[in-house]
Amino acid sequence: MLEQILTSLSNGLSQSLGWALLAAFAWGVVSIAFSPCHLASVPLIVGFISTQDDASTGRAFRLSLVFSLGVLVSIALIGVITASLGRLVGDLGAIGNVAVAVVFFVFGLYLMDLLPLHWTSFPSTTRRRGMPAALGLGLVFGVGLGPCSFAFLAPLLILVFDRAQVDYALAAGLLGAFALGHCGVIVAAGTAAQKAQTVVSWSGRSGFTRWVRRACGALVVLAGVYLLFK
Repeated sequence: MLEQILTSLSNGLSQSLGWALLAAFAWGVVSIAFSPCHLASVPLIVGFISTQDDASTGRAFRLSLVFSLGVLVSIALIGVITASLGRLVGDLGAIGNVAVAVVFFVFGLYLMDLLPLHWTSFPSTTRRRGMPAALGLGLVFGVGLGPCSFAFLAPLLILVFDRAQVDYALAAGLLGAFALGHCGVIVAAGTAAQKAQTVVSWSGRSGFTRWVRRACGALVVLAGVYLLFK
């Protein structure tokens, strides 16, 4: 099924402008929905949002957006660096996977209330209740994606590099549409999670938020395990 979807989207990238942009957007959505490593971004941002006691829907949207942009920036930087070093694009090797997996374990165990973190030891501008924390989390997560990202991006990048020689605007549009689809899933998940948290709080069942956070933490830990053994 996944192969058929990717084949259809790949064909769509070569169609008219409208269909090409739509296919690139759908490719961004698929890169989250059908990739285990990318899908881990959903429980990660949902768990992060659940730690924000004062997060409104608008703030949850902004935190999710900053996190997703951090992921994209990190992927782009890693791609450029690894390619310039002559390595497989996005491949940081075993050491990179282990380092990011450790971060996943720490944050996942924190969300599960199994590992207390003393956030007050950090400056107020970099605590978990701010945009810098969301950006940093996104940057770290993007590093961990490694070759998994470029396995999905390869067909799109090949077309983009080809089109860039004759139509730079279209090439940029395709990348922008992909980024919009990719970030849209993460932003929607984080915003919806905060909205659900607000509704549950109104109903008086505040314990629900704690269990959602713990479940997200468990999924983040599993993502760390996946990084170690993939």
